[in-house]
This record gives sequence, C-alpha cells and structure tokens, in this order.
Amino acid sequence: MQNSFIIFQKLLVLFGFMFIGYLSYKKEWMLLIRIEEKYRMSEQTSAIVSKVWGMCNPLRDDGVSYGDYLEQLTYLIFLKMSDEYSRPPYKRETGIPVGFTWADMHTLKGAELEDKYKKILEKLGEQGGILGKIFKGATNKISNAAILYRVVQMIDTEKWVAMSSDVKGEIYEGLLQKNAEDIKSGAGQYFTPRPLIKAMVECLRPEPMKTIADPCCGSVGFFLAAQSYIADPEHYTLDREQKEFLKNETFYGNEIVSTTYKTALMNLYLHNIGDIYGNVPIQFGDALLTDPGYRVDYVLTNPPFGKKSAITFTNEEGEQEEEDLVYNRQDFWTTSSNKQLNFVQHINTILKATGKAAVVVPDNVLFEGGAGETIRKKLLETTDLHTILRLPTGIFYKPGVKANVIFFDKRPASPEMQTKEIWIYDFRTNIHFTLKQHPMTDADLADFIRCYNPQNRYERTETWSENNPDGRWRRFDVNDILARDKTSLDLFWIKDKSLADLDNLPEPDELAADIIENLQSALESFQELQTQIEK
Repeated sequence: MQNSFIIFQKLLVLFGFMFIGYLSYKKEWMLLIRIEEKYRMSEQTSAIVSKVWGMCNPLRDDGVSYGDYLEQLTYLIFLKMSDEYSRPPYKRETGIPVGFTWADMHTLKGAELEDKYKKILEKLGEQGGILGKIFKGATNKISNAAILYRVVQMIDTEKWVAMSSDVKGEIYEGLLQKNAEDIKSGAGQYFTPRPLIKAMVECLRPEPMKTIADPCCGSVGFFLAAQSYIADPEHYTLDREQKEFLKNETFYGNEIVSTTYKTALMNLYLHNIGDIYGNVPIQFGDALLTDPGYRVDYVLTNPPFGKKSAITFTNEEGEQEEEDLVYNRQDFWTTSSNKQLNFVQHINTILKATGKAAVVVPDNVLFEGGAGETIRKKLLETTDLHTILRLPTGIFYKPGVKANVIFFDKRPASPEMQTKEIWIYDFRTNIHFTLKQHPMTDADLADFIRCYNPQNRYERTETWSENNPDGRWRRFDVNDILARDKTSLDLFWIKDKSLADLDNLPEPDELAADIIENLQSALESFQELQTQIEK
C-alpha cells in the first residue's frame, strides 16, 4: 500500500512537470504566432501604405494638400467599407440611399466619375445621423479626373472591412502626421506627439470597464493609445463583455473644428471604436459651454494652444470685432477667458470622485496670477496633484510652445489638503528636440515612466540630491509650494549648460530653433497685450 502511494506521488510530480512544460511550450508557441502575425501585418501595412503614399505627390502637384487628401480618403474609404458591409457575410443596412453607393461609381471614369462622386457627396450630406455628420458640406477636392480614378481604383482593390484595424489605423495615422507636418494646413495644433500620448497612457494605466474622456479630442490620438493599452494581452485578457464595453462605452469626447471632427469619426471607425450607424463617442461642439452631465474614470487630453477664448461679431458699423469669451459656469471655481484654465476646471468637473487625469498645459497655467492662482490652489486642495512633467521644446508643430503634463487624482470632498507632495520631472533643461532631424521617441520618455512608477506611484525615489544637482526627478512638499508667490508650480533647479558654458554651446540649428521659439512666444504675448490695449 505504501509503495503504491509513493508511486502515485512520483506520477503526480511527473505529470506536474509535464503540465508546466506544456504551459511553457504553449506560451512560447503563442508568442511565436503573435510575432509571425505582427510580421505579416507589417508587410501588409507597408504594401498598402506605399500605395496610399504613392498618390500623395501627384495630388500635391495638382494642388491637393495632405489635409484635402485625408478628407477625400475619409469619404472614399467610408463608401467602400459601407459597400463591403452591405454584402455577404455581413449584409448590414448601411443607410446609404440606392443609386449613391460605391458600386454606382467605382467603375466610372472621367467626367462621369467626377459628376457621380459630386452627387454622392451632396446626397449623403443631406442624410441624418452619422452619415450626415461625416458628409456635411463635403466637396470633391481632387479636380483631376484621372487622379481621382486612380485613387478610387487603389481603394477598390483592397478589402477594407477584413483588413486589421491596426493596418487601417496605421495608414490613417501616417496621413494625420503628414498633415500635421504641413505648416500651411495649420493641422499641427491638433496633433500631440505619439510618444508623449503613449507615455501618458502608460502612467495612468487605464483599466477595462472604465470610462475615458478627451474634451478636445482632435484626431483621437489619446483614445487610440488607450484602446491599444487596454486591448494588449500583456496588460489584460478581455472577455466578450469587456471587449464590447471598450468598443461602445469607454470613450467620451468633443471636437470643435468641423474637418477635424470628421477625421476623428473616421479614425474611430477604422480602429473599431463606436458604431458609425448609431451613437458615436464624440460630439461636435465646444466642450466648455456646459457641463455634459457624464462623469468618467480618466481624462487624457491636450487642450488647444493659445491663451484666450474669443468670439467674433459684427458691430454697428459693420466691422468685425473680437470679444473675450468668458464661460460663466456654476461648476467652475472662477471665471476666466483663459482657455487652458477653463479646460482644467472642466476636466475637474467631468472626473468621478476617484477619477484620474493627465493633461498637457502651457507654462502659464503653472504661474499665472489671478484666476490661475485660484485654480492651482483649488487643485491642491481638492485633488492630489502628484506629478508634473516639464516638456522639452521642439516637440509640437506649433512653434514657441513651452508645455507640461500635470497628473492629478480627484478626491472625495474633504476639509483636508488632498495634495501632500508634488513630484516634478525636468525633461526640458539641456534637452533639445526637433520635429525632423531629432524627433522625440518612446525611448526618450522611458526614464520618466520608470521614475513615475505606474505600478505603485507611492513608492518613488528622487534622482535629485545635493550630491546630484542635475537629477531630473525631485520631490516638493506642498507647504513649500503654498509659500511661493502666486502658488507658482513653475519650478526649475538644473543649471542650463548653454548659459553656463559658452565653450560648449548647443549645435547652431538647436540654438536657432530655441531663439525662434522664444521670439514667437514673446511675439504672441505682445500681440495679446496689443489686443487688450486696443479694446
């Protein structure tokens, strides 16, 4: 009997080792499959991206900007995908009127194609729901019929519905970045550097079945990064309910610029977020006008640059005048015409009592007096404003921008000061980036993420000390902040080497970029002052 028990024990141990080996083998096999899938996807992506980019130069030569091309692709890809959805195995009701579908135009050429495309755009712009929102005011910007035919044929050869959302998204994101680089388009102001977005998401670590808002969502870069983070098997294994929630109930956004709103809708559609024929996650309009009523778990956003909100009206003499737009909202701590300060207040409103936020703000939010000081004090009192990332120059498409990311967690109402300490990472002093020659990458933000310690931000270690005065990660007690003039959060401690060591100045192009940015920032301030004086 005893021998039988010993044999049974040995067999149990043997089966245990075999099972562990099986699990290890399965894990490695799954990893190999994922690597192969990514490789196949990258090859497929490269081929399609090459086709899409191949059309850019002839279009540019014909006077079509990246923004116009992006807009036309939005319309055409939407029509093609709707056509695919109307066929087996989907057989979905697309809402597109008979006679105005992709099938009615993709075989046409020349003037016939131009005429049909124009009529389709006009007809769809008259429809209700999301269709009308995407196609409202749509016109054909590709005046060369031969090029229009080539674009239509390029889109027609691909099966867009069956294509991975990662592939479609990469194509579209690439065009968005090109459009942002096109200075004439002015689209750069809606484009946040993707490495920065990714770092902000990694620090907040959004969870499944929780809601995320961006009140000025631009081309929805934050939503896509959050979706990617939550859907990543290395972070979470999602069940069906969680996947449905991620697609249809996670995101809430606003966009005030019509063309950007259409771009955002299409970007969501391509990334399988929301239902293009039902409710969509983003609304068209000014988020600051009113409290939307919803409350979310996370806010990730980069409000538009420029201090003042203004409205344009025609006076009695028939002349156009601008007037500061002040939002009188009962849920705000104070009234101000400063857009960024108003967005900070709006974000505080839409967060749940346990919500978390990561917000890009310009330097003036950290030091401006009056309403700025009031809002900073309220943030320190009612939220845990625990982290500030000082951003380097040269990472945004709008020149002269000096910005930061503030991280704060909302707290339930309490008489106690909620912020106890503020950790600041100086990623600006002695760091220089440019958009093309030396762009910021994911690797550049790795040290900040490590210092932030997303796994447990309550366990952090300063890299600054008296023995290491150039350490970029430093802790400040909230009482020291409160004692500063205007409760300023504009804190620096690292010596600027370009000022201290004249023998080791930065490269001429870096110096020139810094000078231009400083001059443009100063010019904007003078222009605002002049506007105030003229009033």
